[in-house]
Amino acid sequence: MARVLVLLTGGTLLMSARTADDAGRGAITLGEQTGRDLLAEVPSLTRVADLETRLLFNMDSADMGPSHWITLARAVHAALESYDGIVVVHGTDSMAYSASALGLLLGPLSKPVVLTGAQRPLIEPRTDARQNLIDATLVATMDVPEVSVVMGAMALRGVRSTKRDAWGFEAFDSPSCAPLVRLGIGVERAPHVRAAAASVAPFDDRIEPRVLAVRVFPGLDPALIKGAVRAGVRGLVLEAYGSGNLPDSHDLIEALEEARARDVPVVVVSQCLKGYVDFGRYDGGARAREAGAISGGDMTVEAALAKLMIGLGRHGPGAALRAYIARDEVGERQAATDA
Repeated sequence: MARVLVLLTGGTLLMSARTADDAGRGAITLGEQTGRDLLAEVPSLTRVADLETRLLFNMDSADMGPSHWITLARAVHAALESYDGIVVVHGTDSMAYSASALGLLLGPLSKPVVLTGAQRPLIEPRTDARQNLIDATLVATMDVPEVSVVMGAMALRGVRSTKRDAWGFEAFDSPSCAPLVRLGIGVERAPHVRAAAASVAPFDDRIEPRVLAVRVFPGLDPALIKGAVRAGVRGLVLEAYGSGNLPDSHDLIEALEEARARDVPVVVVSQCLKGYVDFGRYDGGARAREAGAISGGDMTVEAALAKLMIGLGRHGPGAALRAYIARDEVGERQAATDA
């Protein structure tokens, strides 16, 4: 039977209802659940794999940050030799960010690393937590050597995932990449699952967290971008319109030029869930490219932020970073059409 490590980091799955004494605060809160509680609540897990559980964090995923990504990635990296697969129990709010960061920090994998969580706590009678745990553990025993997100009877590529629904059980989507595994009456593994790496690269924990994401909208004041650059931002992700189009205004282009002059790389992604950046399509995109902006291709904003942080940490703001952003590392983007 496959050996699977379950790393607990908190999130709704491990939460419980607040008492009446906590009136005025959130309806659910982090409890004292441990790995023993998982097996007690979902005893059928022991028929899927030989499980070992470890409490890494017990936190709301809204409080997760780059330092936690590093701790989690290091724990996963250290455990890969000893287990056939790893499951990470994680809150859903920032799961797509953590999945993107894990995928890029770890690089090509030889074994599956699966993130899962729940929209309702495990201890509630009506919850998605039990099935998500079973599905995630099953995927962790399969030939799916990637970081994936398993919820709603699907395994999605982690670096392509995004949270789409705060209230439904099918909380995540991967608009630009079909599911890696569909878990219905049968279990269907997709042909585009990445091939296993011969070995995992040594762990590199370098990361630059001083990165900002800005959504472009009508009336965006370019002075705000200039202010962020002058205040010490080390990298910027711009969520542009459609195919990477930006307002063709002198002030905005000037802000991008100032960012370039201060060695602050600007990565442009699309606001559209199914979109990719083509700087050659409209004048605003073409001028952004001339001002030094980097095409994020069809990356999600979660993947672009993680990749920019990691790229800055490993390569700095120069040509090596541009090449890293344009390159597909673990399936986070298609080959660049306009890098």
